[in-house]
Amino acid sequence: MPIDKDERARVEDRRRFILTAAAGTAVAALGGWYLLSDNSLTRAARAQTRPDGRPRLPPGQRVIERLRPMGGEEGDPAPRNFTLRVHGAVDSPYTLDFRELVSHPGVREQLSDVHCVTAWSVLGARFTGVGLADLAARARPKPTARHVIFEAAHGYTANVRLDEALAPNVMVVWELDGQPLARAHGAPVRALVPDLYFWKSAKWLTGIRFVERDAPGYWEVRGYNNHADPWKEERYS
Repeated sequence: MPIDKDERARVEDRRRFILTAAAGTAVAALGGWYLLSDNSLTRAARAQTRPDGRPRLPPGQRVIERLRPMGGEEGDPAPRNFTLRVHGAVDSPYTLDFRELVSHPGVREQLSDVHCVTAWSVLGARFTGVGLADLAARARPKPTARHVIFEAAHGYTANVRLDEALAPNVMVVWELDGQPLARAHGAPVRALVPDLYFWKSAKWLTGIRFVERDAPGYWEVRGYNNHADPWKEERYS
C-alpha cells in the first residue's frame, strides 16, 4: 500500500521516538508520544517474573498507572449500533449485536498487563469481555485457517497468528476497570491481545476474520513489525 508524504513523516517520527526510548532516554517527547522517567512502579515490575518465566516488564518499557489514548480514527461508540462479524475461513460464520455479545456465557473479568510500542506499560488493567477462543468455537475455523484479522472502524486491521489469537488471555472486551470503555479506548468494543504490542488490540472492533494467508494490517504495512512481541522488542520490521 503506498504511503503519502505526510504519513511517511509521521511514521518516521514514531520510529525516531522509539529508537530514542530504547536507548534509555529518561524523558522524551516527540509528536505527542511520551516516555516516562523511571519510577517505583517500573522498578517493582522489573523485579517480577511471569508464570512463563519471562520478566513481567518487557525491555524498554516504563510503567504508567492508566491507559493513554493513542489516537486513531474513532468508530461509532453507541452499543445500539454495534455489530461484530465472525467470518472468513470458518464453517459457521455469524454476527453478534452488543446485547448478544455481553450475554455470552463465557463473559469474565481478566487482569492484564498491556504494553504500548511507544514504551509505556500498564500492569493489572481489569477488563471485562469474552475469550476470542469462545467466539471462535461457535464459528469453527477451518483446518486451513492460520491467522486472525481484527477488523475495525474505517478499514483499520491488525493481524495475529491463529495460535496466539486463540490463547486463553486474548479477549474481546467492553469494560475497563469496571467502567464501559471510553470512546478514546475503542468504545463500545475492542480486542485485547496482551502478549503483543497494544496496536494489535484493535479498537472500535467490527469483525474477526479467520484467514488462510497472513494479511499485514494498517501499521504493519507502514513499517511496524508483523509479529510485535514486546519481549523481543519487535517494534519495527
